[in-house]
Amino acid sequence: GEVVHRMLTATQYIAPLMANFDPSVSRNSTVRYFDNGTALVVQWDHVHLQDNYNLGSFTFQATLLNDGRIIFGYKEIPVAVTQISSTNHPVKVGLSDAFVVVHRIQQIPNVRRRTIYEYHRVELQMSKITNLSAVEMIPLPTCLQFTSCGPCVTAQIGFNCSWCSKLQR
Repeated sequence: GEVVHRMLTATQYIAPLMANFDPSVSRNSTVRYFDNGTALVVQWDHVHLQDNYNLGSFTFQATLLNDGRIIFGYKEIPVAVTQISSTNHPVKVGLSDAFVVVHRIQQIPNVRRRTIYEYHRVELQMSKITNLSAVEMIPLPTCLQFTSCGPCVTAQIGFNCSWCSKLQR
């Protein structure tokens, strides 16, 4: 989104492994990305924790596919993720999304209050993140996937879907 706020890493993230990583502490560390039009891959290669270099290097990646799937892959995880300190930075594995609403305060001109509303959070079990492991997240179906009236109104996906003939969705 276009709104940057202090709570960004707490409320809006795609995190194969969020921790206090610092690629500048080692010459071998890189963060690379590749986009072929159907998949975006971001890889953290031989990155170290800023506050505990001696734990070793981590290599992992996130792949975002255009069909909505997200895959986290882990090549080198030198210690249990549950042992990584969250003193200087939160340690998270998962997804979260939120939106920000800016409210004008009637009584005070030119003053606005921002409120962050979190949609949903998916927290993965940190104990499952090990060497040579992967996690695939598959999106749940929504009303927007339907391209005709019949399948839309008969869908049993947990939403009250209805077809809009003007929008054709």
